[in-house]
Amino acid sequence: MSYEADAQQPAASLPASSIPGSSARPHAYEARVSGAPAQWQAAPCGGDTIQGHCPQQRRQLSMPATSGLTGDDSDAMSEGETEHGAFVWGTNLVIEDVQHSIRRFMRAFTLEGSSEALYHTLIKQIMDSEEVFLNIDLQHMHKYNRELYGQLIAYPGEVIPLLDYEARSIVEDSIEGELPEHKSFTVLPFNLKDNKVIRDLDPDDMNTLIRVSGMVTRTSGIIPDLRVGLYRCAACGEEEPRYLVGGALEQPIKCPEATCGKSMTMQLMHNLGTYNDKQLIKMQENPNAIPEGETPHFVTLFAYDHLVDMAKPGDRVIITGIYKAQGMRVNPRMSTTRSAFMCHIDVVHISKDERTKTFAEKHDDYMADDFSQEKTQHEPAFQLGTQSKEQLEAKEAELQELGADPDIYEKLTASIAPSIWQLDDVKKGLLCQLFGGTTKEWSGGRARGELNVLLVGDPGVSKSQLLSYVHKLAPRGIYTSGKGSSAVGLTAYVSKDAETKEMVLESGALVLSDQGVCCIDEFDKMSDNARSMLHEVMEQQTVSVAKAGIIATLNARTSVLACANPVGSRYNPRISVIENIQLPPSLLSRFDLVYLMLDKANESMDKQLARHLMALFREHPPEPAQAVIPMEKLRDFIAFARARCDPELTDEAGQDLVSAYKSMRSQGTSRKCITATPRQLESMIRLSEALARMRLSPCVERHDVAEAVRLMKVAMQQSATDPTTGTIDMDCINIGVSSSVSCKVATDYDRAGDTIEC
Repeated sequence: MSYEADAQQPAASLPASSIPGSSARPHAYEARVSGAPAQWQAAPCGGDTIQGHCPQQRRQLSMPATSGLTGDDSDAMSEGETEHGAFVWGTNLVIEDVQHSIRRFMRAFTLEGSSEALYHTLIKQIMDSEEVFLNIDLQHMHKYNRELYGQLIAYPGEVIPLLDYEARSIVEDSIEGELPEHKSFTVLPFNLKDNKVIRDLDPDDMNTLIRVSGMVTRTSGIIPDLRVGLYRCAACGEEEPRYLVGGALEQPIKCPEATCGKSMTMQLMHNLGTYNDKQLIKMQENPNAIPEGETPHFVTLFAYDHLVDMAKPGDRVIITGIYKAQGMRVNPRMSTTRSAFMCHIDVVHISKDERTKTFAEKHDDYMADDFSQEKTQHEPAFQLGTQSKEQLEAKEAELQELGADPDIYEKLTASIAPSIWQLDDVKKGLLCQLFGGTTKEWSGGRARGELNVLLVGDPGVSKSQLLSYVHKLAPRGIYTSGKGSSAVGLTAYVSKDAETKEMVLESGALVLSDQGVCCIDEFDKMSDNARSMLHEVMEQQTVSVAKAGIIATLNARTSVLACANPVGSRYNPRISVIENIQLPPSLLSRFDLVYLMLDKANESMDKQLARHLMALFREHPPEPAQAVIPMEKLRDFIAFARARCDPELTDEAGQDLVSAYKSMRSQGTSRKCITATPRQLESMIRLSEALARMRLSPCVERHDVAEAVRLMKVAMQQSATDPTTGTIDMDCINIGVSSSVSCKVATDYDRAGDTIEC
């Protein structure tokens, strides 16, 4: 994004509105009056101060308590002091009044039904941490004090440091003393009342706090961002620190030492400076929110320090940050800038979307055994940042109670696509895919825990409807069509960065779906080159790239859900599934479950289906068409099960799996055909673990194995049945030809050879 320079008025021309929180914009720092009192001359900001805000870790609480100012942003405050107190430069905001409003909010705001101050309690619970991150829900601030909310939105660079200072003051009042300077308190505001769309950002949003949502497409490595530079005299060794102001360091002209005073001897010591972690993030609009006929818009984000690596490519996130403009140089060697400004967002808070949270990567800080408020507040990207320890424990108990329900399996099945009639076995297979198995790693090997499912059938049997529902329920993943997907679009492609001019690797659909579900519609219409890329992903869970000098192996730990139509649109039961959909046998064998969804004429079933469809068009759908468990609660339950439950096989369950595998293998002994392979055994193990996860059970029990075997046999009876003999034959999937046909061909070949010899 870029805007013309005339959209950014000089500081002197900005109107100082008489209403706090009005449309008046903060000034540029260069325009501040140089005659400010000494107590206001704090250390300059360690970042890009021209835009009026420093990233969170750069806010230093160094101002005296009597002034009411805190942080490196204090140099933006006005020198003018009237009978009302000190003003923020370019505005009519009185520092003492703003600080008083913040103090009342943080010390007095309470939730309904509670008598304790919410944020005062949260600060006390997390005060023992070395670095404290306090999430403040701005909906609470809007409800308590709309004037303060408007001031924070309009002037975030000046108001946010005051929030930090007040949080520190609460802790100091609690311990009745001063805290060490190295202990930082960072307030992270989030959940604004208004949500902006990336394509609707304009100059009116400059230097204000905004909230945008989208999907992360690329993240850079950690960039060292200079905050304080140290200059040393080459003649006498005298050192002088210089702070970053306006995005540049002002080099000393001569040595500050009186006995030396030589000119052009000050050298920048790069290894002695102070740096911050910085990361560039590219975010695009959510794929399902792009208007018809439009291409997705992108925005550049800059994350600092503790927010680095909070978002991964493929995450759907909600960003709270300050919208800024930065001048572009005509030439890298010249200071002259163009008339157009490049826009970006300095991130204040990263909140993962509710959908992304379901497949959050499990680690110790997220839903660990110590599920405490301290860990919740220490994780800035955690969605439930303002919930107390008691509320989190209550939610955990609610999910535990849901998992302990003896009818949980049936309730979960009824909650998957409730508007689609019957197809219970298919829904149970999709449910197992959402919960997934346990990934196992050992020296020299790895077994995936993700399940791959393929839906094949006639037109109009709700294949795409099931695909769309799983995509909506799955918090992480991409929905794509086979005809519109290329090989590089699915895996990764190399492009040139517009800013650095370097070759960078852009993630494709399968890599963006890591730890999620990749839904592929019209799988049969995908090109051979694109399908060949799926072999490595579906078994090894990686994508190997060697392009333009970039050699890398990317993680693609995704579950693939695909649907395909038969050749000629109608499934022919007289030929094998390979011949019907014309897929390579090596690819089809990598699917754990292959379901055939056929449209068979049945008067009784057709009548019930017609009644069900008619009921959906009524104003109040019947109860069978409504989910037993709401979608939001189902997402939370899946997240809880995947993060907290890693079921292990018991001896009895292992023996049942071995017996079931032997039984399946023995069915083809007399006919000299293969009826099961080790891949089917691994699939049954994954299904058993997924069924145990639905009950939040730490162990896989015998009835889980029995249900997994049943689901496997249902899928095999449909997809691996020899059309000539009517029996299960895995050769139909593994090599594309049944054993009976292979034997017949071999016999005919032997007879032909004997005839030739005669």
